[in-house]
Amino acid sequence: MWLIIAILAYFLLALEIILDKFLLSSKRVSHPAVYAFYSGTMGLFAFVFSPIGFHQIGFYKIVFSLAAGIIFIYGMLALFFAIKKSEASRVLPVVGATAPIIVFFLAAFFLGERLGIRGILGIIALVSGGLSISFNLSQNKKQLFFKGFYFSILAGIFLALSAVMMKGLYREDNFLNVFIWTRLGAFLGVASFFLNPVWRKAILGSLGKFKKSEKEEKRSGLAFVLAKTLGGAGSFLKESAVSAAAASVTIVNAMVSIEYVFIFILGLLFSAWMPKIIQEKNDIKIIAQKILAIGIIAGGIFLVSK
Repeated sequence: MWLIIAILAYFLLALEIILDKFLLSSKRVSHPAVYAFYSGTMGLFAFVFSPIGFHQIGFYKIVFSLAAGIIFIYGMLALFFAIKKSEASRVLPVVGATAPIIVFFLAAFFLGERLGIRGILGIIALVSGGLSISFNLSQNKKQLFFKGFYFSILAGIFLALSAVMMKGLYREDNFLNVFIWTRLGAFLGVASFFLNPVWRKAILGSLGKFKKSEKEEKRSGLAFVLAKTLGGAGSFLKESAVSAAAASVTIVNAMVSIEYVFIFILGLLFSAWMPKIIQEKNDIKIIAQKILAIGIIAGGIFLVSK
């Protein structure tokens, strides 16, 4: 059941990425800190579940939960900086390859998680398939690393650390309570952005734009709400999958490769409608490459599902 939930989660997150490409190029949320700020703030909607799952926890768990949320939001900030500097199709595979590898070692050391040969092979297939589906064979660039490469690595490290911390919390508490406390931590993380003068100015400047009634501003606002609703639902389902007793935090994170498959399929569907937001080349060589990558990812899913 957790496997199906994870697949649905990555579908919703793929839809969010398509909207992110538009929003990160718009005037309202052009600065990564602004985008991360609103993302973290909207996470407070998790408190709607407080009547059915929220309860007081000990001081140590409070600090640990808040830290997990803060690390998560800084991971997202690094991701948005990377996407701002380079193409999302180049950034996401690096993040998606870095995070599962780090999660694998952290989960083995701190959580005692053991996957076995089949699980390890499945993760290798998912990571390699994710890199393959996003590698552009038509590019012959001499530059070894793209502009957002180091931010991508940093995002993968932060998101991996946060994921392992939350899995540890899920083992000791119910899903909703952990989710609410860590989202509170994420809000504290974005509140810390105000300590940076440049980020503070960008955030306060974006708040002033809400007073405007231009059609473009309204469209950006609606797109942001939709994107964060999809992303929030996707994150909720992903964390729900991670919290399952039978689920491996390493495998769920490695399944991010499925998100690339959805982005590829959605890109083919929407590239004619929104060419400035997402583009997919129809070159037969690239199509064949991505179909092969999808096959590798499917093999990875088969292995981890067993």
